[in-house]
Amino acid sequence: MDDFLRLSADTARFTHGAPRAFSFGDDGRLLWFLRSGGPTDAFEGLWVLDTATGTETRLADPRELCPRPGPLPTAERRLRERIRLVAAGIGSYALSGDGLRAAFALYGRLYGVDATGSAAPEEIPAAGPAWDPRPNADGTRTAYVADDALYVAPDGRVSPDDGARWGVAEFVAAEELGRARGHWWSPDGTTLLAARVDESALQRRWFTDPAHPELPPEDFAYPEAGGPNADVQLWVLGPAGERIRLDWDAGTYPYVSDAGWESETEILLTVQDRLQQRVLLLSADPATGRTRELSRTVHPHWVDPLLPGTPARLPDGRMLTCADTPGGAARALAVDGAPLTGDGIQIRRVAGIHGGSLLVEAARADPADQQVLLLDPDTGTPTPLADGPGVHSVLASAGTLLLTSADADGIRRTVRTADGRELSPVDLSEPLPHRVVPLLERVTEHRVPTALVLPRGHVPGRRLPVLMDSYGGPGAQDVSSEPRRWQARQWWADQGFAVVTVDNRGTAYVSPAHTHAVYRGFSEVTLEDQVAALRALGARHPDLDLGRVGIRGWSYGGYLAAMAVLRRPDVFHAAAAGAAPTDFRHYDTAYTERYLGLPQEHPEVYERDSLIPDAPKLTRPLLLATGLADDNVHPSHTLRLSRALTDAGRPHRLLALPGVTHMTPGGAREKLMALELDFFRRELA
Repeated sequence: MDDFLRLSADTARFTHGAPRAFSFGDDGRLLWFLRSGGPTDAFEGLWVLDTATGTETRLADPRELCPRPGPLPTAERRLRERIRLVAAGIGSYALSGDGLRAAFALYGRLYGVDATGSAAPEEIPAAGPAWDPRPNADGTRTAYVADDALYVAPDGRVSPDDGARWGVAEFVAAEELGRARGHWWSPDGTTLLAARVDESALQRRWFTDPAHPELPPEDFAYPEAGGPNADVQLWVLGPAGERIRLDWDAGTYPYVSDAGWESETEILLTVQDRLQQRVLLLSADPATGRTRELSRTVHPHWVDPLLPGTPARLPDGRMLTCADTPGGAARALAVDGAPLTGDGIQIRRVAGIHGGSLLVEAARADPADQQVLLLDPDTGTPTPLADGPGVHSVLASAGTLLLTSADADGIRRTVRTADGRELSPVDLSEPLPHRVVPLLERVTEHRVPTALVLPRGHVPGRRLPVLMDSYGGPGAQDVSSEPRRWQARQWWADQGFAVVTVDNRGTAYVSPAHTHAVYRGFSEVTLEDQVAALRALGARHPDLDLGRVGIRGWSYGGYLAAMAVLRRPDVFHAAAAGAAPTDFRHYDTAYTERYLGLPQEHPEVYERDSLIPDAPKLTRPLLLATGLADDNVHPSHTLRLSRALTDAGRPHRLLALPGVTHMTPGGAREKLMALELDFFRRELA
């Protein structure tokens, strides 16, 4: 590998050493976070910043606690894949209700530590390899999961032995619905709300490592499109052994996308129907399990995933929810069902209340940027708090703010205390090697966001082969002012390519109408927008040689890349497609059915979006890659397409990567990039 790829691999794409996973405690006095020891150190420790003194204290060092780390519990390893967590050491933690104590798991062992740092972390006795510890209000008891059962230390097991998984988030909740946890303490720290997950109806998927044939295969339950989902229930588990099931129409609304305690006497939960066209906010009585409907959101296509921070009850008792403006021009907020914001603001997250106003992250002029705004909860009038070019985000507690600003000059984090002081947590990460300012343009009749990155020192008039590098799928945004995502694209440009990135219709954060354009079909809109945007940019920038166009991508981006050469060989001349979901009939329920419907009801949609029937059409060079340990896009997707190509007599290249997961950690992505570079140089010469 060259110097950039080696540095990218060693620093986990410039993230090692950067503070992350921030949480405020003790009414904003304490700022908890994780950080490793430097740019090449993968092992994150637990730290706290005392905002009153500006002092940082390392509370837990994973190397001291576990000098010879063993394997992660299987359930935790899979959850890390669901939430895209690649860090080693202390990957996550949870705070007590008062924010003075934290609990964390470390390779199956549990620890608790208080914010003073006066004592070493204390190991919490656990019943076997444990994960997802959650301390109660005062930190005297800790709930955790071991062997799919829910325990409380020091009390013991609290879930029944009934063959179900307790206290966990099922696959679709963690992967697609934004809920990665399955148990919640009541505010007084005596009672637990717990998910009960029965996966007995699901099919099993299997993995084996061909590089280690002596090891047994591994299997897990997978909810395939059109097939059964896990049966999810919510139960209140009381301190005296009480068990009360929350009662809602789970047959009609099987998905639980959010849950938690609003008070000692109320639980709020959000449930969705299978096609996610109806979303209900319910209030539940923990004493009886009875529920009542507080709000209902309906959309003829699908209701977009919940806006973080909503639903929420405002201090005056009114209910804050998200809603689309008429015509789908903006993601908006509503108070007790009445619109609060309009088309001019795309709300992305509600961070809480600050100074009597709603604190939100939103986009106004350009979807590539994100601002932090204060909104009047009665009128919706915005006041900028951080609105310069870039991506700004915020965390708040009791008048203290953590503002993060990311732009071409890097990433900066500033704590603003309630009494007006400013301080910053130390960042030990590798400085970004490139200052990249991509050329951002909105093109075509649909005003599709695009970005163009040219080689540093490019001489105008010199024609360049084009490399399309897009994700293109729902739920993601590529064209953003966040600087780390442009580092690899600048490297590609410096190898002699004009790198083009397109957020076609269907991608996130432009508008609901932009996202919903892929309803009942991915392929046509995705490919149509990519081609139209490429041609529009070629007309504006004559240095782009549209006679030499390569395309690369991973996951949905791999699907796009393979589809491009199969269906539009007149435009795309070579493709590298990684982890491509080649047939959505074999992808998961919640993601696929949200956009395409049920395969039993719309078989023509699934057939149209499948790449397998296109295999005999291949006339361009195609490099396929898959990780053989990928439990998101199972390697069978790539292998099915490779078999269809082989059966049709169509030459192609196949890279099957033993032990590599969907996240391509440990330098796997950079090694693959080096192989892709050789491929594109040869095929686009």
